[in-house]
Amino acid sequence: MERGARLLGKTGELKKTIVAGIVGFVAGAIIILVFGYNPLTAYTALFRGAFGSMYGFSESLANAVPLILTGLTFAIGFRGGMFNIGAEGQLYLGALAAVTVSFLRLPPAVSFVISLIFAALAGAVWSLPVAILKATRGVHEVISTIMLNWISRFLAFFLIAEVLVDPLRAEKTVSITEGARFALLVQGTSLSYGLVVSIIVAIIVYILIWRTVIGFNIRALGHNERAAAYAGIVKWKIILFVFISGGVTAGLAGAVHVMGRPPTYAIFSGLPAVNGLGFEGLAVAMIGRNHPIGIIFAALFFGGLLAGGREMQVFAQVPLEMVRVVEGIVVLFLAVPELMRLFAFFKRMGKSRVPAGDSE
Repeated sequence: MERGARLLGKTGELKKTIVAGIVGFVAGAIIILVFGYNPLTAYTALFRGAFGSMYGFSESLANAVPLILTGLTFAIGFRGGMFNIGAEGQLYLGALAAVTVSFLRLPPAVSFVISLIFAALAGAVWSLPVAILKATRGVHEVISTIMLNWISRFLAFFLIAEVLVDPLRAEKTVSITEGARFALLVQGTSLSYGLVVSIIVAIIVYILIWRTVIGFNIRALGHNERAAAYAGIVKWKIILFVFISGGVTAGLAGAVHVMGRPPTYAIFSGLPAVNGLGFEGLAVAMIGRNHPIGIIFAALFFGGLLAGGREMQVFAQVPLEMVRVVEGIVVLFLAVPELMRLFAFFKRMGKSRVPAGDSE
């Protein structure tokens, strides 16, 4: 009976997502029509560009790779009752850490593994101040993660221009050495075996959150802090675990992106290739209902919007700004069911919140 109830609940969530998506596309179609373009032609081009060919589908998957990992960063925090929006900054540091390993000129296999490890460590280390401030002083993670995102952004500008700069091309870092790059999964596209890493990490997070004691403690804390404290769950330990594990996934997002996305395998000044991936991961987590498996499919959908948007612009003659507006509307409507749950969640958390030290 319990399994049947869970199944009905999941079916209900799926229905909400489908209805929200339909409403979003209808709203987008109205806007396209108001500005004098053909919605049918625009949407046909959008879906053809995203999923209508092997190249388009591969590019959609390639776009999804880092979004799966940054979406997991937010989802892990959410399950523990925390609003972690620090994936953006942690991703920058992870990408730069992967680039740094290329200076060491290690053997190919070693360089590949060390790049991933360094990226994961960089993301985890960058999340530590947030975790420590929250666990010891009660500083809200939204404030501290926003501040650290800006610090990491300008630190990245400095490292790209002064430390990791390519001596032959001053506008970018040195390129990832060939032995440390992900092989392409589909030749002639941007899709690499980084996709496999992202999916494996998502599965690990699912097992961690839903099949382990620490995962139970995380969800218990996220559901009701006061009850978790009475159950003997040590709040500061959960805070550290949540932010460090979220930092690991965000750092890996930076690594798989720079190690697996041709043609340059480097980071340019202004961070054009990685800018916004952390915040887009937040939207992906919302669409995927903050569930690792849902995030995989949400990231694919989001990546499809990005890939198909180019074809919508070229073949349907819809301006790029209009394409982005329509995509934003669709994503917003898809996220509404989870946003409503999020607001109710934090309202409930406000009533059940206890000081960090009370759980010891």
